Parts: sequence; C-alpha cells; structure tokens
Amino acid sequence: MSFLHRMTCRTEGIRATVPVRWRALDGMVGVFWQAEGQAGAKGYYLSPDPRIVLFLDDVSSHIMISDRDGAVPAQGRPMLRAIYVPAGQPLWSAFTASHRFAHLDLHIHRDRLLRFLSPSLGASDALSILRRPVEVQDAPALAMLAGLLVDEVSRPSRHGAFAESLVGSIATGLLDIPAAVAAPVSGGLTPAQMRRLAAALKARPDRRMTVADMAAAVGLSESWFAAVFKQTTGQTPLQWQRGQRIDQAQRLLAESSLTVANVAAQLGFSDQAHLTRAFRQVAGETPAAWRRRMRLAG
Repeated sequence: MSFLHRMTCRTEGIRATVPVRWRALDGMVGVFWQAEGQAGAKGYYLSPDPRIVLFLDDVSSHIMISDRDGAVPAQGRPMLRAIYVPAGQPLWSAFTASHRFAHLDLHIHRDRLLRFLSPSLGASDALSILRRPVEVQDAPALAMLAGLLVDEVSRPSRHGAFAESLVGSIATGLLDIPAAVAAPVSGGLTPAQMRRLAAALKARPDRRMTVADMAAAVGLSESWFAAVFKQTTGQTPLQWQRGQRIDQAQRLLAESSLTVANVAAQLGFSDQAHLTRAFRQVAGETPAAWRRRMRLAG
C-alpha cells in the first residue's frame, strides 16, 4: 500500500539539529527527528491519518500539550513519552523551557492499522480502539521497540517487513486493547462513570465544569474523555453540559419565583440574553414562553 502522510504542522522556535531521517513502508511512514525547542516555542499538528509519537527521552517537564487552541502551557498537560493521536485530532504544544529532544513519528494509514488489529479483534472493535487517544509515560517495551525502529529508519539494514512488524508491535502495545475482550469494545463511558459525572456537575450550583474537570471526575485524560464521550451520548461534553444546565434552568423556572435574569445569574450565564439563546437551542422556545406554557398546563 503506497502512502504519503498529509499532516499539517506549524511550529515556532523549534528546529532540527541534524537532518531528519525518514523511511516509507507499506501503508506507513517513519520519521526520526533530533531537534531543540526554545522556551516559549510552540507547535500545531493535525493529520487526517492516525499517528504515534515516541520520545527517546523524557520531555514531560519541558513540553505541554493540549487538544484546544490557547490552552497551553497554562492549562495544558505534560507531553508523555508515547502517545497515539487518532485521525483528525488536533494537538497544540508549548515549551516551558529550552530542551533538546529526539522522537520517532509514525504516520500510518487507518486501513494498515486495521490489518494489524482486525484478525484478532474484529473490524468493529478495531475501529473503536483507533478512535481512542492514548498517552503513556513509562513503557520500557515500547522504548526498546522504538530504538530498534529508529535504527531501521535511520540506517535501513533489513527488509521493510521487519520495520513494519516493529510498527505493528508498537501499535498493539500502545493502543488501548483489553487483555481479553468478553464483549464488544464500545469505547464509551460506563453507566457508573456517567453517574459520577452527573453527580459532580450537580454538586456545582452553576452546573459548570471544564472538559478537564469532567475528565478528572471519571478518572480519564482530557483527550481520551473527549474522544469517547460523544460515542456514549451523541454529544460533545460541552453540549451535554449545556443540556444539563438548561434542565436545571427549567427546574428553577418551574419550582421557584426567580426571574429569568436571576436564573441566568444563578447558573453562570453572562446575562438573560445568553440564557435565552442557549435555552431556545435546547428547548426550542424562550425561558419565559416555556414557563408560561408549564403554568398553563399545570
């Protein structure tokens, strides 16, 4: 399978210290970088294909990443040594200090990854697994495989099938594959996790949480949580949260004498107009119209 990776990459303050080495394989491309980033350096990365990034040294105290623009470094998380980024997921990075580093980028066509996974897992489960991001700090086996693959990318000495088998081993070692699959892997949140999330949101008077807060409430990384939440609910985390806030607004309108403006203030909306817009998007009518209709029906 011929393959040309198509990643969009924009960086500032990052430069290669030696010529970049790369090797095209069957349905994948391996790229070995040795580079340095200045304090304040930043990057943006987006690929329509899945990719794996393996750092040969620990960069967690020097590089912060986020799935949202403008969130790094202040609200970012440390870059771990091995990450899997699903197709179409953007990533922003920022350096908190100057640092030299080396990493291996693996750009892999989705169908090539499915060829690794489907025989053992089935196509449906394999597709679900490929939608889940992974970030790992300590993985000695992956580090060993990455070292072997760096040699084959930098100084090819064996048939490409050897390098491809290393990529397959790295992928299956890094991806979130259960040790035993007794039932189809849906990739979604469990009912218990959804109950914990709903309880955490209910505990806040304004029913507001960041995506990072929601992820922490169910014990997941922000990127993983965001990826699997929509599979579970059909909504993004913030769309779901908006619905929960409007549900609370309806309870307050039905059970109290608070004005619409007071309800907006209690739930953290910027003003009555902000609540009205959100309410109409969810309920199909304004808060005042909804309250009148409920009182007439009662």
